[in-house]
Amino acid sequence: MSPRLSAEGVTATIGRRTVLEGVHLEVETGETVGIIGPNGSGKSTLLRVLAGIRTPAEGRVLLDGTPLDQLPARQRARRIALVGQEQELPAELRVGELVALGRVPHQAPWAGPEAGELHAVRRALLQVDLLDAIDRPVDQLSGGERRRVLIARGLAQEAPVLMLDEPTNHLDVRHQLALLELIRGLGRTVIVAMHDLNLAASACDRLMVLHDGKARPAAPPAEALCPDAVLEVFGVEAVPVVHPFTGETHLLFSTRPQEYT
Repeated sequence: MSPRLSAEGVTATIGRRTVLEGVHLEVETGETVGIIGPNGSGKSTLLRVLAGIRTPAEGRVLLDGTPLDQLPARQRARRIALVGQEQELPAELRVGELVALGRVPHQAPWAGPEAGELHAVRRALLQVDLLDAIDRPVDQLSGGERRRVLIARGLAQEAPVLMLDEPTNHLDVRHQLALLELIRGLGRTVIVAMHDLNLAASACDRLMVLHDGKARPAAPPAEALCPDAVLEVFGVEAVPVVHPFTGETHLLFSTRPQEYT
């Protein structure tokens, strides 16, 4: 069963600079919540705080009522998987070996691979359409393939909470849509930071908008991305349009008319 995650009055800092202040968030079991905002608004920082990797300056993060800072690192890694944006991949590893690193939290100290490790690795690679690359050296991967391998490592971790930072970066359109469909079907609690507002709206139950050091309450996509909010936060005009085949609402963006003059 996917656990419930909450942030209570979280303030995040980098050095002496306060990036986010007073963040409150309740993520229900099995819910997908997106974090959106302009560049530099603190999306990645907030994800790292929610994952227990960065300690908040104030406030706390709880997993099923237990503060994250009370969980040992290995136990936390069994329950929360974080896939960051850009990571250096060890050139000497093969794809399957890299994805198998996601199984480390489930292994006893000094123990070898578990019996089900290969199955978990193959399943994760199949989910991101890279099973045929299991024996390929990671330094032979394209940017999009590298991204999908890192996501596979996070999937192989089999944590009930999955956090993804810009997971669609470097992916072509087909793999972007396939990944979002995969996220929706995992049955896990998912928190995802994204730049693409339309993709975020299509993948998430609710969206939290970061702006000027504050986090707006998470709300359904149509509410969080209403034209007035998009104009205030991102400085662009947004026009909702309905897809003629799917019936889903998408946003068309343009700069404000006076910006052309």
